[in-house]
Amino acid sequence: MVTYGITCRAMASVLVVEDDPVIRTALIEVLSAHGHVVHSAAAGFEALREITARPPDVVVLDLGLPDLDGTDVLRMMRGISRVPVVVATARDDDAEVVKLLNAGADDYVVKPFSGEQLAARIGAVLRRTAPPAAALPSPAAEAAGGLPGALPAAGGAAASTVRVGELVVDPPARSARLAGRELRLTRREFDLLAYLAAHADQVVSRRRILADVWRQPYVEDQTIDVHLSALRRKLGERASQPRYLHTVRGIGIKLVAPR
Repeated sequence: MVTYGITCRAMASVLVVEDDPVIRTALIEVLSAHGHVVHSAAAGFEALREITARPPDVVVLDLGLPDLDGTDVLRMMRGISRVPVVVATARDDDAEVVKLLNAGADDYVVKPFSGEQLAARIGAVLRRTAPPAAALPSPAAEAAGGLPGALPAAGGAAASTVRVGELVVDPPARSARLAGRELRLTRREFDLLAYLAAHADQVVSRRRILADVWRQPYVEDQTIDVHLSALRRKLGERASQPRYLHTVRGIGIKLVAPR
């Protein structure tokens, strides 16, 4: 279900990939009302051709397409483009969400969703993936007068390689290794891991994670939990038996070297 009631401002080129003509039309209308330039595709192969011929700034991808499964389309997109992708899905269990994020999704919305929610998520994805302005604090940090311990801008002193136990995180190279093995992380997983590594042995609150990693004041708790769950799996641990990532109930997350 898509609802309206929008403030218009010029923004980005959006490719909507949706086979249902009613939903597709509604999405085009609501995103156009937000000032976006919207193109559309009704099938997976058509979407891939659009990305190649007319690269958008962001893609809204439905998973239930007539020719290809949306997850396969997402993987194919990642083979030809780094365009941000917001997945629209009715699949809301953790395993499916983790699968989508690992396949290259930047965010997701669970059907039914409002046009306002989708537009907000597109805006958030575009802010996160835009080239960062040098030494610009996040809006939340700026409003608060700066958060103590905030992650410095890329290239600062804390952007050098960080070692925590057998985990080595190299922010400039955007790489992470565990016991010499390269970790295959999504962009958001790496951002979260690098932030926690820069604050190793400190308990980092969700509020600070939202402000400094997601760079927005509100993200559903499930989104952070899904990324933490994916990181734990790739670090070879479980929430019930943590090694590196420890949850301090009611306070936040702490990255420590295993003892």
